Amino acid sequence: MTTPEIAIVAPNTLTSLGLQNLLEEIIPMATIRVFRSFAELMDDTPDMYAHYFISSRIYFEHTSFFLPRKPKTIVLAGGDNQPQLSGVPTLNIYQDEKSLIKDILQLHRYGHHHGHPGKQPDGSRSPMPPHAANGADDHDLSAREIEVLVLITKGLINKEIADKLNISLTTVITHRKNIVEKLGIKSVSGLTIYAVMHGYIDADGI
Repeated sequence: MTTPEIAIVAPNTLTSLGLQNLLEEIIPMATIRVFRSFAELMDDTPDMYAHYFISSRIYFEHTSFFLPRKPKTIVLAGGDNQPQLSGVPTLNIYQDEKSLIKDILQLHRYGHHHGHPGKQPDGSRSPMPPHAANGADDHDLSAREIEVLVLITKGLINKEIADKLNISLTTVITHRKNIVEKLGIKSVSGLTIYAVMHGYIDADGI
């Protein structure tokens, strides 16, 4: 399977880097390229990308380029002034991290239905999540570690997890340490993405 390439086209450096970081966690096998302007994208090979994450200003200034690529285009919008675009998904970049992750995961699912690179040559969806297709699924989490992981993604603190599972606080801390070591993921957002991508929780349940 070829490596999907995703373009982020936005003048705001913090927006671009933050989105790049999240996308790298959600779609680890993808190559994410950042462009500060439409001209930079044009100087590259603009038609090679599986998806374009575009600032709303750049989108409206260059609709003639993006309209024919509507299924691959996601417009970055902020706050209450989100544009209403027919058939073009938007991503509110001003929302909290948990909501942002949920929306990106749902957009990722949307992409699978519109010619996402994860599809097989015969058009069927790959039965494996991206991590599995990338060969990084063999982490051997125990059943208890998965239970702890799910509760972490639901926002429970160590003491609440201990009470919920009827285990000691020390045991919870040990499980968390093992999870981080096995997955190589330290942030709660990263663990949430991992749990959703592997089917331990549903994106709607975040």
